[in-house]
Amino acid sequence: MNDSWSSVSGAFNQSRLRKFAGPGHWNDPDMLVVGNLGWGKLRSSQLTPNEQYSHLSLWCLLSAPLLIGCDLAQLDPFTLNLLSNDEVLEVDQDTLGQQAGKISNDANAEIWAKDMEDGSIVVGLFNRTEGEQRVEVQWTDIQLEGPHHVRDLWRQQDLGEFAGSFSAAVPRHGVELVRIW
Repeated sequence: MNDSWSSVSGAFNQSRLRKFAGPGHWNDPDMLVVGNLGWGKLRSSQLTPNEQYSHLSLWCLLSAPLLIGCDLAQLDPFTLNLLSNDEVLEVDQDTLGQQAGKISNDANAEIWAKDMEDGSIVVGLFNRTEGEQRVEVQWTDIQLEGPHHVRDLWRQQDLGEFAGSFSAAVPRHGVELVRIW
């Protein structure tokens, strides 16, 4: 894994390995390349902030080991915030231990969903294009019906009740990571 979008976005192929993941045997898409990287002379990750949010979101949806490839003694405020968001880390560490599945095959926007032990569902709306776009998950695609509460995990903010679907404007190479009850 290197700190390029093409390298990180290559991990979207992990969906084919879902059947092998679970408690005691986790798929490992490689280390997180965020923050100050390198040995000896450190340099900042070449990933944009949006790409770093996508990177960590996908790893958490995959229930992947979170191997941090940066110098923890040199964390900048952005990287510290990225690596210490309890609500996002809970997705990775959920005791059900289920890897998310890809529920859309659109090359421009991918939607991943992960069942959580408490009965909620975490959904990642990923934009793989070069510009902002609206990405939408239909409740029927994740076996839901009726109104459901949606929470933005990165912003740690309730977004309200939604019936039938949820959509968001997702920036270039970005993600909207939500938990649905």
